[in-house]
Amino acid sequence: MSEATDKVRGVADLPLFPLPVVLFPGVPLPLHIFEPRYRQMLTDIRLNKNLFGLAYIDTTTAESEIPPVGHVGCVAEVTETQTFADGRSNILTIGVIRYRIDAYVERGDPYLVAHVSYFEDDEEDQTLLAETSREVAETFTRIAQAVRTINDERATLPDISNVEPQRLSFLVAAAMEIEADVKQELLELRSTSQRLERLRGMLNIAVKGYEERARIHELAKSNGHSGRRIEFE
Repeated sequence: MSEATDKVRGVADLPLFPLPVVLFPGVPLPLHIFEPRYRQMLTDIRLNKNLFGLAYIDTTTAESEIPPVGHVGCVAEVTETQTFADGRSNILTIGVIRYRIDAYVERGDPYLVAHVSYFEDDEEDQTLLAETSREVAETFTRIAQAVRTINDERATLPDISNVEPQRLSFLVAAAMEIEADVKQELLELRSTSQRLERLRGMLNIAVKGYEERARIHELAKSNGHSGRRIEFE
């Protein structure tokens, strides 16, 4: 049993928080809690492992704020809470494990509660994953270095070359400037190799553009020009 699976052991009914954001396992996410129903949720989950399900929903196109049965989201664990006098809170969460909504539970709560099942990526040959993982880490680091040049940042980048492939795929997917619905597709994949392959393709398309912008920025700094963020396609 993995550490993530152990954290959700015994939690079959999960409070849900629909938001226009995608959370990945192992990735931190700060949130501001102000609606009364989610203030109540925050109080309730303190009694049961501080866990809730973050469910991505596109508020501009969705017909309902209720994610459909079958929806895949990520369990969020509240690790820090700052509560204000008026009842609002700033919280820090971290993604734990993905879940699939099996059914909704009616128990009188002001927020959604779903009966869920949890899952992780399928087992794959780690040796076969290593090469793609290395390429993804290297290309992502090149882009991160270019972004820091564009933003005139000089801090040392963390070394991600030895990060375990599944974790790497989640970290890179979370950090990339891509549409939320694409991130949702990456979250739903149960194959680390497929996720890494998709990331590698997007990174390879973007890296030359970032590095060219960084080169031009360095040449133009004396003229007061600044780099502009280039988004992944």
